Amino acid sequence: MQAEALIETLDEGDILLADKGYDSNAIRAVAAEKKAWANIPPRSNRKDSFAFSPWVYRQRNLVERFFNRIKQFRGIATRYDKDPRNYLAAVKLVSLRSWCLP
Repeated sequence: MQAEALIETLDEGDILLADKGYDSNAIRAVAAEKKAWANIPPRSNRKDSFAFSPWVYRQRNLVERFFNRIKQFRGIATRYDKDPRNYLAAVKLVSLRSWCLP
């Protein structure tokens, strides 16, 4: 599972932002073991309640919308540049363009 590999990189004090699909006791336990805060909205059938901040969760949506916006550029979505430095430069240019010209 890819989630386990990403959760293992958490440090103390980090915030784990995930959607309802990742609301499980196992993921919350690993985050608590790492002393990270799991800000995951609870599923509708969950009996226990956990600390959840809707404001922090909305910030996650900003990041997702950003990635969807830069993927509209074909060179970014298909990654024509195989050199990581060139690809990063292209991402920066597209980010700057989308920031200056909404």
